[in-house]
Amino acid sequence: MTLSEPTRAALQTSISAAWIAVDWGTSNMRAWAMGQDDAVLARTANGKGMGQLRPEAFEDALIEAVGDWLSKDRRIPVIACGMVGARQGWIEAPYAQVPTTPIAATMTRAPANDPRIEVVIVPGVCQRRPADVMRGEETQIAGYVALKGDRGIICMPGTHSKWAEVEGGEIKRFRGAMTGEIFALLAEQSVLRHSVAGDEWDDGEFASGVETALEDPAILTQLFSIRARSLLEGTGAGASRARLSGLLIGSELAGTADFWRQAKVSLIGAPKLAALYSQGLAVAGGVAEMLDGEDMTLAGLCAARRALGETEK
Repeated sequence: MTLSEPTRAALQTSISAAWIAVDWGTSNMRAWAMGQDDAVLARTANGKGMGQLRPEAFEDALIEAVGDWLSKDRRIPVIACGMVGARQGWIEAPYAQVPTTPIAATMTRAPANDPRIEVVIVPGVCQRRPADVMRGEETQIAGYVALKGDRGIICMPGTHSKWAEVEGGEIKRFRGAMTGEIFALLAEQSVLRHSVAGDEWDDGEFASGVETALEDPAILTQLFSIRARSLLEGTGAGASRARLSGLLIGSELAGTADFWRQAKVSLIGAPKLAALYSQGLAVAGGVAEMLDGEDMTLAGLCAARRALGETEK
C-alpha cells in the first residue's frame, strides 16, 4: 500500500524518539529516529552536508531535518558522526590516535540553543605514521565490531576509501586512498571527460584495467591511452569509463596488498561501488564479502550511545 503525503506526515509527527542517530558527511546528512531499544522508528536524508554549511548553520539544518521527532517536554540526545566533527564542521571533535577502539570514550558536545536537543559528536581517528585521518568510517568499524567480531580487514570505498586492520576490537592501522575523488576529477574535468561521459559500462574493460594496474601501479602513462583509443579505435564511453575505474581501483589494490593479500576483506559502502571493489579483488586473487553500510553505521552509532552512557554513569 502506498501512503499519501498527509498520512506520511501524520506518522512522522506521531514518532516519539528516545534518541536520534545522525551520519553527517561532506555532501549529505542522514538521520534516524531511534527507539529506547535502538529500533529504527523513522529515517530522513537531505543534501545539506558539511560542505554546504557554515558552523552556525548546522543547528538549523538539524532541526529542519528532525524537528518532527522532537518533544517540547524533554531534551532528546542526538549522536552524530562524520564530517560534522571536522574543523570546518559544527565543532571540531578531536581525533583518537591508533591503536584505539573505534569509539573513543570522549565525545564532543556541540553548541545548541534549542532546548529540545543535546548533540554529541563521535571523534574521528588519526594515525601519525604514515599520516592519515578518518571521520565517519570509525563508526562503521564500530558497527563491524558489534555485529561481526573483534578482528578483520575492512575496506570502506568512497570518495576517499579507507582500509583498516582491526584486532582485539581496536583499529591497529589504516590507510586512505583518494581513488573516488581522482576518478571524479578525471571523468568530469580532464580531457578524458570527452571519452567517458555517460552511465554505460563494460565489465571486461574494468577487469582489464585492474589487471594492468596490478602489473604496473604507475598508471599515469596508461591514462591518456583511454582518450587515444576513443579517437583512434572508436572505443565507446562505457568501455572507456570502466577502464578508467579499473585502472584507479587496481592501483589502489596494488598499494593495499598488505591488507588484503592473506585475509578476507569486509567491504562496507554503497552497494554499486562496493561491488566494483569486490570484482577488483576477485581479479587480484582476493576474497571479499559485502556488508550493508547503513547497518554498520547504525550499529556503530548505537555503540556510541552505549559508550556515552558508560561515561555518564
